Amino acid sequence: METRPATAPDQVASMDTGRLRERFLVEDLFRPGEVRLTYSHEDRIVVGGVAGAADLPCPEQLRSEFFLERRELGVVNIGGPGAVTVDGTRHELAAKEVLYVGRGARQVHFDGRFYLVSTPAHTSHPTVRATLDDAEPVRLGSADGSNDRTIYKFIHLKGIQSCQLVLGVTVLEPGSMWNTMPCHTHERRTEVYFYFDLPETDRVVHLMGRPDATRNLIVAPEQAVISPYWSVHCGFGTRSYAFVWAMGGENQAYDDMEPVSIGELR
Repeated sequence: METRPATAPDQVASMDTGRLRERFLVEDLFRPGEVRLTYSHEDRIVVGGVAGAADLPCPEQLRSEFFLERRELGVVNIGGPGAVTVDGTRHELAAKEVLYVGRGARQVHFDGRFYLVSTPAHTSHPTVRATLDDAEPVRLGSADGSNDRTIYKFIHLKGIQSCQLVLGVTVLEPGSMWNTMPCHTHERRTEVYFYFDLPETDRVVHLMGRPDATRNLIVAPEQAVISPYWSVHCGFGTRSYAFVWAMGGENQAYDDMEPVSIGELR
């Protein structure tokens, strides 16, 4: 498991493209038969990926007996049919379906292609599978704004219960490329974006940084961006795509955010 330090906003001004990517972009998430993990000191979020059959390891950085001893986990199927077995119980997942695994689960086995997000947890909640039909869909944006999209809320206050993890999947309609515009910041939470469902030859331009001093990252399919509380997070693709958004921090209120108007961006 790779470890990333937290970053103050005044550090970003002196970072070149390589340093920005090194600090905020998680590129190498999938290798056959492995669980690849990155630990961020931004709200101690762990993001990861698994391709094929593999067990959830317990990296030494966690200083715990098993991975979910003091954590919870969100699992998103980003491939074909797959399954996750939690303490002997097998959960079948289709594309874009989600499994929440609560604190205390000792053995987690993956068989498929999954994106993982984990946050610290001080309470335990049941393991729950959810389909797109189970999620709370919200249609936002418009075709003329190139941001016609559906937000599927899976893990949140009115959905799957968790300690602090909030997670969902947003799917853009064909011809729409912008996500989350106008954008916002989260003073009380870190958010991570994971982009997928676009061809390998396409890219997403992800905007980050303070609203009055934005930077950008060119993101390939199946890569993630760590967005600290002080950073905007929005982007546009060279074609339509989907992305997983996941948050951890002070609270679980989905609408607890600081809006940034388009005219404020620099």
